[in-house]
Amino acid sequence: MKLSVIIPVFQVEESLERCVNSVLTQGFNDMEVILIDDGSTDRSPAICDELAAKHRQLRVVHQANKGLSAARNTGIALSQGSYITFMDSDDTIGKNTLRPLMEELKLHPEYDILEYPVCLFYQSDRQRVLTFPKKAYRCMTTYWLEEKVYEHTYAWNKIYRRDLFHDVRFPEGRVFEDAYTLPRLLANSRVAATTPEGMYYYYWNPQGITATATGEELAQLLESHVMMLNRLSNDEGYTPQMLKSYYEKILNIQIDVCEMTGNTPILPELNIGWTECSTKLFLQKIFGTKGLCKLYKTIHKLCRRSH
Repeated sequence: MKLSVIIPVFQVEESLERCVNSVLTQGFNDMEVILIDDGSTDRSPAICDELAAKHRQLRVVHQANKGLSAARNTGIALSQGSYITFMDSDDTIGKNTLRPLMEELKLHPEYDILEYPVCLFYQSDRQRVLTFPKKAYRCMTTYWLEEKVYEHTYAWNKIYRRDLFHDVRFPEGRVFEDAYTLPRLLANSRVAATTPEGMYYYYWNPQGITATATGEELAQLLESHVMMLNRLSNDEGYTPQMLKSYYEKILNIQIDVCEMTGNTPILPELNIGWTECSTKLFLQKIFGTKGLCKLYKTIHKLCRRSH
């Protein structure tokens, strides 16, 4: 039943102890905490070693810098728990979070993934809480669409059965790696569940990929979502109308990618009736995806000039 908590570490000397201490003070001992020092050049490697010397639950690996995905993959390979969860080393988890989550998994051994609440952009003016009902999904498409999982594909705030990773790893050299990986884990899952128990605190990082993504990096995110959309479109029983909200999110990413890169659109059009279209989908039907992207690029250019 042991839980493996995997924490990649890179240049986080200011927040590392705060992160690790939030795990070690849970009052839950059936776990190992694996710190993957990904070639840090600040005091992070020394802090990892100092913490490991004090706490027997900690394991430390020092490796050359390979990126977040490679660090997580190292942790997965070394993990010995029946379950895995991930943390970013500048985040924390709330008090008394892990015990009730693991008790829930013990009560429901059929759960492959358990998702719990997250406080987004903690201690910033953008702070908000994302919470969930107590619910189990036996259809991963329903989970993806009904819970709008596509808006929170985060690797953290979820506990996974370790077996899900038998043929899945995070893609090295790719950004927005969570959006690429979670659909593959869902393909290996039979039951995904949500719970209102616990809290993950995600601290806003103005230098993070969400805030600084380039057009080419957003293109990688777009590609992941288009692959998932194509998979869902082929599922029996799921109509274009049911995919509408998800599709509109992807369309917004497509518009941004076209504006930032000039790349030809890769998003196929959604086969939906005129009367069911939002304004943006209505314009897409008239101008096509490429024309819609050009239209929004022009609108944005005019808005910038007016300011």
